[in-house]
Amino acid sequence: MATKAQNRITPLTIISFTLVAIWLIIAAFPFLWTLWGSFKVQSDFFSKADWRNAFYGINTIKETGSAFTGAGYHGAWVQEEFWRNVLNTGIVVFFTVVISLTFGTLGGYALARSGFRYAFWILMAALVFRAMPHITLVSGYMLPFFEWNIWGLLPTTIIVLVAINQPFTLWMLHSFFLNIPKDMDESAMVDGCTRFQAFRHVIIPVMWPGVVTTGLFSFLLAYNDFAVTSMLLSAENETMVPAIASFLGTTQVQGNVMFAVAAVVSATAPLFILILFFQRQIVSGLTAGAVKG
Repeated sequence: MATKAQNRITPLTIISFTLVAIWLIIAAFPFLWTLWGSFKVQSDFFSKADWRNAFYGINTIKETGSAFTGAGYHGAWVQEEFWRNVLNTGIVVFFTVVISLTFGTLGGYALARSGFRYAFWILMAALVFRAMPHITLVSGYMLPFFEWNIWGLLPTTIIVLVAINQPFTLWMLHSFFLNIPKDMDESAMVDGCTRFQAFRHVIIPVMWPGVVTTGLFSFLLAYNDFAVTSMLLSAENETMVPAIASFLGTTQVQGNVMFAVAAVVSATAPLFILILFFQRQIVSGLTAGAVKG
């Protein structure tokens, strides 16, 4: 009887699944629609005469002889050299994540194991800087960057992104370290480990899901950033998001919208792959108590 009661579908269950399904459709529709439209010409995808042209590709067939075309991807990747922007993004993201996690793990561990009151005030100061708008910090960096003639370079942008991201990684990893008993450190040191060896060989393997989760959020910050990269990078060093914006053009300069559509799909696809690959570590990290509402 208990098994039948547990397996019985209640109205609340139906409503919950319905709402989740609706949310998934709403969330997935923009990307699926953009993916479909990236293989059409602009007169179809943005047709004012008949929105169904985006499905059937009437003008795409007239212009290319096929209902689908890769002209948008060719224009973005070859004509506009979007691959350079992808490479720049990879460099910025890699070093931002590595530096942020290195300082975040060491700083978070030190603050979590510190019994002094200054640890609390350091975390409060980090929270204040995290709450500040990114544009506020960027404006403070621009003048010295111009004076030292280092504006527009990838390393300077990485420094700013690390400075913006560091308070978040510090808070996240500090919270993870608090959930690990101090007895593990002490037991390792009793067995002959130094403090750093205990940290490296005992603590880090235990909280690895937390490191992956924090690294993913750091990745997303650097990967999706627009304000910092658009203001601190020159045209030849642009990352993907500012480059996509430049494809759209302005009210004075005509852009190529289909290049932007193809570039958006190219930039979004790796995020899905990343989430699918690290989904187990992400769930483990979030349920370990690092993110608390």
